[in-house]
Amino acid sequence: MIGGAAHVFDVLAAAFRQEDVETCFALMGDANMNFATRLGEAGCRMIYVRHEHCAVAAAMAYARKSRRIGVATVTCGPGLTQLTTALPAAVRAQLPLVVFAGEAPLKAGWYNQAIDQAPIVRATGAAYLSLHLPERMPVAVRNAFLQAKRERRPVVLGVPFDLQNLIWEGEVDLPVPSKALLPQMAPIPPNPEDLARAAAMIDGARRIVVMAGMGAVEAGAGRACRALAARCDALLATTLPARGLFHDDPFSIGIAGGFSSDTARACFAEADLVVAVGCSLASHNSDAGKLWPGAQVLQIDVDPVTVSQGRVAANAHLRADARLGVEMLSEVVSERSSDWRSAALAKRIATAPADASVFSGEPGVHDPRDVVAALDAALPLDWEMVNSSGHCSFYFAQMPGRPQERFLTIREFGAIGNGISFAIGVAAARPGDTIVMFDGDGSLLMHVQELETIRRHGLNILIVVLNDGAYGSEIHKLRAEGLDDGGAVFGRTDLAAIARGFGLGGETVTDLGEIPRLVDGFAETGGAAVWDIPISDKVYSPVIRRAHPNIGGLG
Repeated sequence: MIGGAAHVFDVLAAAFRQEDVETCFALMGDANMNFATRLGEAGCRMIYVRHEHCAVAAAMAYARKSRRIGVATVTCGPGLTQLTTALPAAVRAQLPLVVFAGEAPLKAGWYNQAIDQAPIVRATGAAYLSLHLPERMPVAVRNAFLQAKRERRPVVLGVPFDLQNLIWEGEVDLPVPSKALLPQMAPIPPNPEDLARAAAMIDGARRIVVMAGMGAVEAGAGRACRALAARCDALLATTLPARGLFHDDPFSIGIAGGFSSDTARACFAEADLVVAVGCSLASHNSDAGKLWPGAQVLQIDVDPVTVSQGRVAANAHLRADARLGVEMLSEVVSERSSDWRSAALAKRIATAPADASVFSGEPGVHDPRDVVAALDAALPLDWEMVNSSGHCSFYFAQMPGRPQERFLTIREFGAIGNGISFAIGVAAARPGDTIVMFDGDGSLLMHVQELETIRRHGLNILIVVLNDGAYGSEIHKLRAEGLDDGGAVFGRTDLAAIARGFGLGGETVTDLGEIPRLVDGFAETGGAAVWDIPISDKVYSPVIRRAHPNIGGLG
């Protein structure tokens, strides 16, 4: 109950708090500052960022890491339009968010920040709800949380700020919160006939890969996938977001997709069946169909698909909860002796480099593969890893010994510039942990202002940057096409000095042998820092090489 001279923004803040909102990422403006202030006073942890995009991007990582609904708030007009990169990324990653956005005042005959916000938001794939009736607003807030949870996408609430500032008439009875209304549904078991068909498909295959996605992670199906693979002499793999789910299994070939290792690609080329457990079967997951050219795909999912992102993605389906479906499948498939799962293959998986390409060395700069190997050897296993996007992300994904619960990647929209925001979101979700964010120089510089956010909020984040002085993907693609790369080259900015200017630690790492000492020092002091590591711009990833086979530069 809320009484007295409460404003509408007081009631809105109370409605959000009733939804167990513990953290909100915000940038204030006229159309949301009263709401944000009251939300903070009500006990919600407010993380005030320097750019609206970063508020929603941080909420994305918070949602993925905490498995809660991410919450952000921005003002109207330009505050809302800044979200048009983050929102489609959240939609494609199926992340539930609720964003409180102001709207221009209804009573104004003209307002310079007025814009029709709903079509902009809906064009991203997110939902937009205009809240123009104060008496209905608490229920609308509750329903937004229900919608975000059920549809697994962002819901943006647009509230005119003149309505927010009205005095609430009378007492307030907040509606029953969403958690009391969410259906309590048990996991879906498979249909017996579907199960028999799936088992026959597995029994008839010779080379099988059991591939797990985020649906398998969320259903706790990791152990069941391991058991199924062992029973039918199959290898294990994951999608990129689920990487690390089988990090300690000797027959896990790692990531399936564009970031697959040389060994994984060779194994997938032999496969005649891929069992996709809780996978969305996106194009990148199969490297646009080139990763397993001779394999059928059996999808196990509560929402199976045939066509995904313009291609036939699955040939057969088992509709079921990921864990239950795999467990019951293991009971009915025939057990077979080890053939593919050999000691020689296990050794190859454990020792072969992800990318065996040979490049000519350059003085004064590092091969990014050597940087990642040095970091992987030195960074504690219980530190949280955050991988950004861009050319560098292939290399940072190659840490096969890292468990899935300690590694976050969100790349569904392919935008760079998100890494620092994702790190902030993970730090908010795991406040007692040390966060390590891996990024490229071009990506970090897009939102380098958030270094101040990290310092102001006392977040424990180490940022490691591969600095090639350019937009890495673009220079390699331009060179492959025989075009001038000048527009993508801007020189190696002194990122360590910039970090120190924001009050953070800053190191330029010229000797990789110093990394263990630096890690020990950061573990002792905590805080936040940027490590600027110069890398060669002549080394390119297999992703680039496959897309541009005419590219030169191999030594």
